[in-house]
Amino acid sequence: MHTTDIQRCEIRPGYLVEWTLHPRTVETAAALPEDSRPPAYVQESHVRTARSVREDGLFVPTWSGAAFDIPGPVDTGALQEALRAWTLRHETLRSGFRWVGDEMRRFTLDADAVALHREDVGDFADAATLTRYLEDRFDVAADALGWPNFIYTAVVREDGASVYMAFDHSNVDAYSIYRIPAEIHGLYETALAGRALEPTPLASYVDFCAIERTDADRIDDTHAIVARWREFVAQCEGRLPNFPVDLGLDPEGPLPTQKLMREMLVDDADAGAFEAYCRPYGGSLVGVLAATALLVHEIGGEQVYRTVVPFHTRVKSQWLDSVGWYVGGAPIDIPVAQAPDFDSALKMVRAELRKNKPLSRMPLARVLRLLGTDFRPTSPDLYSIVSFVDTRGIPGSDRWQEMKAYALMRVSYGDQVCAWVTRFHDGLQFASRYPDTEVAYKNMRLYAEGLRELIVSVAREAAVRR
Repeated sequence: MHTTDIQRCEIRPGYLVEWTLHPRTVETAAALPEDSRPPAYVQESHVRTARSVREDGLFVPTWSGAAFDIPGPVDTGALQEALRAWTLRHETLRSGFRWVGDEMRRFTLDADAVALHREDVGDFADAATLTRYLEDRFDVAADALGWPNFIYTAVVREDGASVYMAFDHSNVDAYSIYRIPAEIHGLYETALAGRALEPTPLASYVDFCAIERTDADRIDDTHAIVARWREFVAQCEGRLPNFPVDLGLDPEGPLPTQKLMREMLVDDADAGAFEAYCRPYGGSLVGVLAATALLVHEIGGEQVYRTVVPFHTRVKSQWLDSVGWYVGGAPIDIPVAQAPDFDSALKMVRAELRKNKPLSRMPLARVLRLLGTDFRPTSPDLYSIVSFVDTRGIPGSDRWQEMKAYALMRVSYGDQVCAWVTRFHDGLQFASRYPDTEVAYKNMRLYAEGLRELIVSVAREAAVRR
């Protein structure tokens, strides 16, 4: 389920069908009373950032999605049943926000109020035209400032159908997206067999939001977590860190468009050897961050690599199957100029992660409020990231190639770099959104190629050690 944009996920012509929440469902939602469970801090920050950027006159789509095939001929009625049942499993999809003054208040539909509306859009004979239509449609239907903020589609052909689903980020994270193909396949096969679908609700992200926010609101500006972030932000000159290489940005210019860079770094054998080498230090995440620290020092002369490392917050097993945005961040400082080799960098990263990973359970948006820093977001990304995810244990991951499954990201505008190194069964993939400048392209190519070379050299060393 490699990460890509909608232009590169093998879209083929066919007959397009769309499903959104039924107008009656939307009308019911408009009259709902307030749900006492508040938004998560990460949801509120995301929506407020979208609003701030929109007020500056720029529409910045930020949806995520999933693409996968279902063998045919496909029964679209059974597929609709599967999509509705899946929607009912995950409470966040029937929960939204409305503004009351300057406060975001939640509303949540009862499961029995949820119905899907089918729209037969029609035949598309040209893949490029269909791709443009889907991207434009998803931009509107999965908008952070609207509700509903997700859409399901299927491109139906005689030999099967390709399903494309898009969600505003407030509803999903990478793990949520990765779980979709197998879940929908299972529900569709049940519906196709004529068996009743029992949409047993899974643990609710809406409940998690309330628990996490209650815990976060217990700390004040004297807490040790806030003190660590205060120190980190001060070291970053009052900001959260960007990727520390020259990106060719004009500080006075408009928010730049972004490009996507994506490629396989190494195959399964080299990925496994790299993982084995890094295991005594904590595994591939530590290895990727250590490699990044060395490379940004080499490319940009950075003496200390500072970044915010994303971690999932599904710390209790009850949340593992739940759709939601279960992500926090931890700050790390790697004095890479003092690392003479890769092993030294590994030790530095391991020590920093051990010390700071617990900070990821405290929402950064809460910490920023307590710091009193007046962040008025002008970009959809508050900081740059380098993320690592191992997908091999996710249900159905061994069938992703057969399903032609992809994780979709929308690439639009932004002045930050977001990079994802992902372990799949066939190796390690690199994907990144970066500002569309010649300088950024040059330096991101140096980074990606340097990452590949370092991983391969470490893998070879691991083989020698065995």
